[in-house]
Amino acid sequence: MSFEPASLARLSMSLPSELFRQLDTMVAERGLPSRSQLITELIRHALVEHESLIRPDDMLAGTITLVYRSERGRVRHQLSQTQAHFLKEVISSQHVVLEDDQSLEVLLVQGPAVRLKELCDAIRRVRGVRQLELVTTTSLLPPLHEQDGSTSKSIGENG
Repeated sequence: MSFEPASLARLSMSLPSELFRQLDTMVAERGLPSRSQLITELIRHALVEHESLIRPDDMLAGTITLVYRSERGRVRHQLSQTQAHFLKEVISSQHVVLEDDQSLEVLLVQGPAVRLKELCDAIRRVRGVRQLELVTTTSLLPPLHEQDGSTSKSIGENG
């Protein structure tokens, strides 16, 4: 990621020494070129989360990652019923079986922040769901269909 020198603003901050040490360790472990890159990423993540709280009608795209205990298909069935109630928001899902009768599922989602939160809350209520994380961005998927129902043009298509 490159920045135009004129588009940068300098930030000076003070941190407790232990937090500063942990930050430097994280930068090194992730192989990042600078603290600034990590802090920029963390701030962007916090801003998207903040926006979703104060502007619940804003459209967001993202993923919901969940881990759950399989339990003879009962949980998968309940999750698929839950997703059926959110057909406009759930674009696709990927499921893999893990060890110890657990499954990992990743949902690609897009919709108003409030609906994505409702979807996460509904999934959390399914008994057997062990972990759930929603990661969002304000960048959206391109529309798949025009309002009149015709298919959108592919990228690079003329006319």
